[in-house]
Amino acid sequence: MNAEPLPGEVDDADAPPTWLAPPGGYTAEKFLAMRGLPKHTELIDGGLVFVSPQRKWHRRVVDMLRGQLSAQLPDSVRADREMAVRLNDRQMPEPDVLVVSAAAYVRDEPQSHYYAEDVVVAVEVVSPDSEERDRDTKPFKYAKAGIPNYWRVERGDGDQVIVYAYELDPVSERYLPVGIYHERLTTQVPFALDIDLTALEN
Repeated sequence: MNAEPLPGEVDDADAPPTWLAPPGGYTAEKFLAMRGLPKHTELIDGGLVFVSPQRKWHRRVVDMLRGQLSAQLPDSVRADREMAVRLNDRQMPEPDVLVVSAAAYVRDEPQSHYYAEDVVVAVEVVSPDSEERDRDTKPFKYAKAGIPNYWRVERGDGDQVIVYAYELDPVSERYLPVGIYHERLTTQVPFALDIDLTALEN
């Protein structure tokens, strides 16, 4: 007779470990206390979301956007990348690029994440495994948390970078489109920016 599996073990080779789906899901506090999670794991609706390894195009776009934002942003804000944002007690997504207040950027604590009120722009670079999250799930949650601006970055033909920019309507708590940018992202919202979207490093 087989012994009952211990906590954290699996019943058979195909079953996930029990810690992946505790009753009621995880809180942000429990998520932050976990160790050994794969890099870039996110907390969405109390569940753990694991991401595939980054593709080269994705990394190049993230590097390009953060670099150009850092060179153009006013002193009141800073550009960062791949840091979790605590939206509420069951949501801690990790935008690919963020524009946050300068005070939050240099703040000693917390070291591992930002709060929704710190974020001015959240940017997601869409990957094949993140299409639904980046186009639907995350913008909905960012808007509900009051993040003023959202950019979704899609891949066009070849290495083409296309940015879909949105601004929050605080009454409806929904994002409204403000522009679609192909070769240059030139805007005054939320700051005066002129980003060359063709400037990917080879």
